[in-house]
Amino acid sequence: MDFKDAAALIGRRPMQPPPAAPPNKLDNMLGSLQSDLNRLGVQTVAKGVCGACKKPIVGQVVTAMGKTWHPEHFVCTHCQEEIGSRNFFERDGVPYCESDYHQLFSPRCHYCNGPILDKVVTALDKTWHPEHFFCAQCGDFFGPEGFHEKEGKAFCRRDYFDMFAPKCGGCSRAILENYISALNSLWHPECFVCRECYTPFVNGSFFDHEGLPFCEAHYHERRGSLCSGCQRPITGRCITAMNRKFHPEHFVCAFCLKALNKGTFKEEKDKPYCHTCFSKLFS
Repeated sequence: MDFKDAAALIGRRPMQPPPAAPPNKLDNMLGSLQSDLNRLGVQTVAKGVCGACKKPIVGQVVTAMGKTWHPEHFVCTHCQEEIGSRNFFERDGVPYCESDYHQLFSPRCHYCNGPILDKVVTALDKTWHPEHFFCAQCGDFFGPEGFHEKEGKAFCRRDYFDMFAPKCGGCSRAILENYISALNSLWHPECFVCRECYTPFVNGSFFDHEGLPFCEAHYHERRGSLCSGCQRPITGRCITAMNRKFHPEHFVCAFCLKALNKGTFKEEKDKPYCHTCFSKLFS
């Protein structure tokens, strides 16, 4: 006699109406069916013992984590929902549905605080979704050059040096490698030149005027100490005339070129003349 015949006999057998079973007592119903089949000589073999309720399993069975379970008893430890055919995770010997496992145990992204389900970036002693690890200033993703850290934040190379590297006293751009320290500032070597003619300094010698470097000629020009006659710096005695300065030997008559003794002269069209030449030319 197979299972179907036995079930048919049971269906035809006169039976007293069973007492109303409490709802959702599937275990009791299966137990009663097993007893009825055993009385009819149909031997039923349990498929295992449920890992949750410890009772024999006669009907459907779930095999997981090295145990057998009634399907309705194989549930997520956290939300208690039946796992069924869904993916699950095991932790400390108990099952969790995929959603609860990630919410409870997966690493968190430092940017969005969401669980990281797949690839993870570990940096600055934190974890990140790959799409959430970017420059804190411009928002661009990091290229092969990587990133630079400042105050717990990650910056691309360009923004890091623009924001935090020392700036050149000449071009105001970031100094990344070699530099010259002078006039209480740092300079790119190619930027430390005369601020007027942009000529490099010979042997590093320069003149300071208002905190900027100048060659000797432009230093004296800025200070008003160039001879108007020879355009060379005046370092000793000088004559001041016509709102200009001269070496004494270069303050001469514009016509005869004789030195203007004791600074006596006549001026015409912004040029100095001795009295004799002035009288001949302009009287």
